[in-house]
Amino acid sequence: MAATYDPNNIFARILRGEIPCRKVFENEHALAFNDINPQTPTHILVIPKGAYVDMDDFTAKASDAEVAGLFKAVGEVARQAGVVENGYRTLSNCGRDAHQEVPHLHIHIFAGRDLGGMIGRAK
Repeated sequence: MAATYDPNNIFARILRGEIPCRKVFENEHALAFNDINPQTPTHILVIPKGAYVDMDDFTAKASDAEVAGLFKAVGEVARQAGVVENGYRTLSNCGRDAHQEVPHLHIHIFAGRDLGGMIGRAK
């Protein structure tokens, strides 16, 4: 069963201006900002402005314009951050087994060093 959207999650509060962020990009449907606990030299979060729990919720309920706006934002942020040439990784955790920490869809952009291979093989 999917999680319920919590309107008081940290990203909802950032969107409402209750918590500051270091914004790097914004369009009609998305906001991007530097992660407060970066895991790589470049670690940016891109979030939709709508109230979506995770990728499943977003792809089931978001309008075509919202979907396009979010994914265009990811590409634009990567280009503006100058990480396209050497490469970057995007990640969006969805649900319990993926260890999603905030119940608002967010896409991580990791870059700035060799990120290694994918996750380990299934057992």
